[in-house]
Amino acid sequence: MADPHATTDHADHDAAAYQHGEMEITEQAATYSAFMVLSKWGALAIACALLFLVLWFQPGGSFIAGLGAAVVLAVVGFFALKSKRAH
Repeated sequence: MADPHATTDHADHDAAAYQHGEMEITEQAATYSAFMVLSKWGALAIACALLFLVLWFQPGGSFIAGLGAAVVLAVVGFFALKSKRAH
């Protein structure tokens, strides 16, 4: 059975080559930024869809009430979630 604490030459080389704070992270930062934007706007879209469907299909609900509330939520959410401009 292999010893989990044993190191190989390859692992030693990788550990020696790594220097904290020296790595280029522009791709990781761009990926994180894209994920946050998609999460933010996706959550707003899901909230609008759920509000619309709940108000439409509840007993005594109406299509117009659901659509109106979803549009209001979308407009308020847009202004609340849009990115602020950097000066």
